Amino acid sequence: MPAPDTLTPADRTATARPGAKPQLSGLGRLYAVVAWIEAFTWAGLIVGMVLKYVTETTEAGVWLFGRLHGGAFVAYVVVALIVALKHRWGLWRTFVALAAAVPPLTTVVVEWWLRRTGHLSEPAQIPGSPERRP
Repeated sequence: MPAPDTLTPADRTATARPGAKPQLSGLGRLYAVVAWIEAFTWAGLIVGMVLKYVTETTEAGVWLFGRLHGGAFVAYVVVALIVALKHRWGLWRTFVALAAAVPPLTTVVVEWWLRRTGHLSEPAQIPGSPERRP
């Protein structure tokens, strides 16, 4: 075990509680927040479409959440690409994260998966070698 002063935040968490998941990195936290915002605006847009096309009561939900979801979608794609590059996700994880932006509420499922598998934590840093996670 490394000396206590050389432990990373993720190592400290893992050694403090056996079986503990590593903490999210700053970019991982940003990805999680944007994924939840994208899902929330999707849900709002769906409610707005029901109000507009099913009950035919108002177009305000589509007007508001259409714009919000458009911005959230673009932000999610940009953040997902940045995190994929910085955390060295590889093509498969990057494709899954980007494809999750299309079906409603799927970004939350992918965020949960990436969090549980440790891919939103700081990538492993080995001096002198650009190691990739499996």
